[in-house]
Amino acid sequence: MDTTDLLLHPVRLRVVHALSGGRVLTTAQLCARMPEVGKVTMYRHVALLAEAGFLEVAEEQRVRGAVERHYRLRQDRPTVDADAAAAMSLDDHRLGFAAAMAVLIAEFNAYLDRDGADPVADAVAYRQGTLWLSPDELAEMNHKLLTMLGPLLANQPEPGRAPYLLSRIFFPTEQVRPDEERP
Repeated sequence: MDTTDLLLHPVRLRVVHALSGGRVLTTAQLCARMPEVGKVTMYRHVALLAEAGFLEVAEEQRVRGAVERHYRLRQDRPTVDADAAAAMSLDDHRLGFAAAMAVLIAEFNAYLDRDGADPVADAVAYRQGTLWLSPDELAEMNHKLLTMLGPLLANQPEPGRAPYLLSRIFFPTEQVRPDEERP
């Protein structure tokens, strides 16, 4: 299974999100974070991610005669880079988008199901808006976003910090011909 196939699955994407920021979790802890995912299913997805090189064992310990593994994301793990994205078919992109949306819905529901969830106090946002951008303006905006977010992506968990899931989604909402006049 290639990198794209491995990552374009909602459960595996959620495992990757759960282990981001240097977190180390057991499969049992992942099951507790995602109770809607069956235990056998979770173990299978964790095994696939470990076999493919996304996860590594941080430590092992004996618990009631069994070996409990604590997993973390490998720092040098494969990614869906620009070349892999360019090689994806339109159906692959459809599946990838559906997987990303399934993860967002599942993570948002898990957040709302937690005791004390307070979308206003937690600055939850899910607004959408339309931007009219030229290709150069889109490139400039993407560059500015990466410049601003880059240092924040390096943040590690520490007291006073909470993990926030940020999803950037851009796509044209209608077909535009280059020679078409805009109002």
